[in-house]
Amino acid sequence: MEYRLSAPLSKGAAESLRVGDVVYISGVFIVARDKAHVRMAEYFKEHKELPFNLKGAVIFHGAPIVKKENGGWKIVAIGPTTSARMDGLERAVIERGAAAIVGKGGMGRDVLEALRDHGAVYLSMTGGTAVLGARMVKNVVNLFWEDLGMSEAVWELDVVDFGPLVVTMDSRMGDLYEDVRRRVSENIKGLRI
Repeated sequence: MEYRLSAPLSKGAAESLRVGDVVYISGVFIVARDKAHVRMAEYFKEHKELPFNLKGAVIFHGAPIVKKENGGWKIVAIGPTTSARMDGLERAVIERGAAAIVGKGGMGRDVLEALRDHGAVYLSMTGGTAVLGARMVKNVVNLFWEDLGMSEAVWELDVVDFGPLVVTMDSRMGDLYEDVRRRVSENIKGLRI
């Protein structure tokens, strides 16, 4: 199935998605990678309020290439980064309301269980599509934690039909990556060498 969704997402919208569905997102999403996730974890530990809202959030694992233009920021390129780097930090983000994680390569069992427990999904974006990704960004809404550096800061972006994104981990424990690993393993066992 193909879906066009508005971010932030409702819990029902995320829960209804299944592995293999194709999704396009319009609205505001949050770009956050390694250092931003570490800082979020520090805020959670210290019971501090984040400067952005995670309720229904779409969290994009990526780093934009930006330039200053007309007193604001222009996204030149934005593509996904490997999500496994945030594996140990993502459960807390999902527990605090994130409805969708977007990246590449999938995430581990703990994140899959968090998706199930909180009705969220993991969406994959094809790598190497950063220039195409930039074309789907309408504008930069906010920039947080600039001290982390432009690629590690948190960006809130207003996007239009951002995708195609493929649901590769869903709220019912569906995991396309695990399915592929299992089939490859079965095929290897059947090979005669």
